[in-house]
Amino acid sequence: MAVANKNANKRDKHGKKKPGVTGLDKKIVATNRRARRDFEISDTYECGMVLRGSEVKSLRESQVQMTEAYGRIDEGELWLLGLNISPYASTGSASFGHVPDRHRKLLLHRTEIDRIDAKVTRGGGLALVPLSIYFIGGRAKIELGIARGKREFDRRQDIARRDADREAEREMSRSRQRKHYQ
Repeated sequence: MAVANKNANKRDKHGKKKPGVTGLDKKIVATNRRARRDFEISDTYECGMVLRGSEVKSLRESQVQMTEAYGRIDEGELWLLGLNISPYASTGSASFGHVPDRHRKLLLHRTEIDRIDAKVTRGGGLALVPLSIYFIGGRAKIELGIARGKREFDRRQDIARRDADREAEREMSRSRQRKHYQ
């Protein structure tokens, strides 16, 4: 068994693992780049997902589409709607597969769900948007963000800021090259 980092097996004097030392790698399956472009993300949460076996196999093959997905709190539970996980290709028949775009329950602590519910209901125009899906230690996780939609001029400002930063970086690298050759 390979250890991700050299501090993964550090233990305190009582034999318990030291906090902050996990040794688990993060394997990103899918990211929602559109969410970062269209929304302004304020807070993020890492949630577990309740999945069937064929869904996990499909996720490992990155057979997921999350551009239309969103989160919703219903009767004190957090749900993910609109996430499309394609059926696993090697399943013998359709009866062993799964429904591609069913509602999936997300796992969070009660206090975090209450905190999210308070922010979303109190703050007008906020939404729960999935940002990425990944595996940590063999468990599927989803990063969920509390987001506010950007307006068109906000997007234009972001593009202008990015272009200005890129141009400034080019000029700095050009000046460094000139100094290097002199």
